[in-house]
Amino acid sequence: MSDIRHSPLEGRRPKRTELAGFVDGTVDDIRCPHPKLLIVGINPGLWTAAVNAPFAYPGNRFWPSLFASGLTPWQVDASYGLRLRDERMMIDRGIGLTNLVNRATAKASELNTAELRQGADRLRELCARVHPRAIAILGITAYRQAFADKSAALGLQDLTAEETGRFGGAQLWVIPQPSGLNAHATMPVLVDWWRRVADAAGLDLAAGAHSARPRHAIEAPPAPRKNKETVGIPMVSDGADDGSRTRL
Repeated sequence: MSDIRHSPLEGRRPKRTELAGFVDGTVDDIRCPHPKLLIVGINPGLWTAAVNAPFAYPGNRFWPSLFASGLTPWQVDASYGLRLRDERMMIDRGIGLTNLVNRATAKASELNTAELRQGADRLRELCARVHPRAIAILGITAYRQAFADKSAALGLQDLTAEETGRFGGAQLWVIPQPSGLNAHATMPVLVDWWRRVADAAGLDLAAGAHSARPRHAIEAPPAPRKNKETVGIPMVSDGADDGSRTRL
């Protein structure tokens, strides 16, 4: 599909039997040169790597919660790949997206501490270059490992002036990861966290976005037609950012 950024599957959903082929795969960031908000996942899942789109697993609540909070003017469907229009919308809104570790796994527990610590260093370097107003890391357990802070809790992190400087002066937030298996974070809880982060980043919320489907003047791009090979695929363990069986 010409309206979807480069995807290994060229705009179709993966078959369950194909997912194992994307172990150790990568996903492109949403590169916003001057982000107000930088969203940081833990690492890509297999579905995400298969379609080169962040949080692509259909059961993940990342995109629905962003829309319900008003951070996006329409609900993105990344399960086939990321549409160029959706990527441009995020950049125009001042939202960038990256991962601590750009290595796809079936479960987040497959990451080791060294990888996470290296990811934390890379994140500091990135923030020192692009100077976001706020950073939102999705997942408290991985955050504690990556930043060697066993006592960290969800919310705005209490950093020293030196550490804040290493993040480009940004506020650093840790919020619940949005996997459908994270029973501790319901959709209203996720929406509330996104709105707090949006306020910290100085982002205006899209008017009228209060449900899982757009109901206002800005229309979402039409969804591509489903193919028979992927309809009804059962839940698979898709890594930290899409359908993981390992809660973070």
